[in-house]
Amino acid sequence: MTDKAHPSEMDQLRLALQAFSREREWQPFHTTKNLAMALSVEVSELVELFQWHTPEQSKKLTLKNRLRLGEEVGDVMIYLTMLAARHGLDPLQCAREKMVLNEEKYPARQVRGKADKYTEYGSDSE
Repeated sequence: MTDKAHPSEMDQLRLALQAFSREREWQPFHTTKNLAMALSVEVSELVELFQWHTPEQSKKLTLKNRLRLGEEVGDVMIYLTMLAARHGLDPLQCAREKMVLNEEKYPARQVRGKADKYTEYGSDSE
């Protein structure tokens, strides 16, 4: 989180979501469990946009589906931000830290061009 005098865009979003929730007295419903479940539902709605599409079709969205994709991305971002805020986490910082772990877990020299699960990699001695 940044200083209060110059809140980051992430902080501004978090504060706006808190105000939105407070104005509607929804805080009692925004438990960790409920936020995680709502996030899962929204991700499912995002996935549904591509269900039954070929890989090529999923690259070429109609204007209507692109707008729906934007709405679902927004919903996912909202619930993810609220869930993170509930536990004092900054989603951007979490992503940065996870990328460091992913660099270790998925060394480019071993995984380049492969879709295998990381536990299926061979040894470094190729």
